[in-house]
Amino acid sequence: MALSKRELFQKRRQRVRNKLRKVNAGRVRLSVHRSNKNISVQLIDDVAGTTLASASTLEKDLGFVGKNNLEASAKVGSVIAERAKAAGVQECYFDRGGFLFHGGVKALADAAREGGLKF
Repeated sequence: MALSKRELFQKRRQRVRNKLRKVNAGRVRLSVHRSNKNISVQLIDDVAGTTLASASTLEKDLGFVGKNNLEASAKVGSVIAERAKAAGVQECYFDRGGFLFHGGVKALADAAREGGLKF
């Protein structure tokens, strides 16, 4: 029986996350979630089980509510880099989840790198 799109996505997400966990044990994870309308990102400390910082296009002060384009993704990437510095995070690893590393996800990663995050 064929797997649904959602099941294939979940398998891909777990495969990516498990490979990253093996290599980057003890580091903070930069987790990305993308939908058709918005993009959000979180800095997660898996050891403590807490979220250190987050940013999303759903925040009204960013001015991109309901937009998931390259410009909005780049803005979210630069905001998470600022918030990471405020939280004392210099290095993390990039968890793209089940999403391909192109388009908005790539723009977010590039903007976060330019903002000073190392991954």
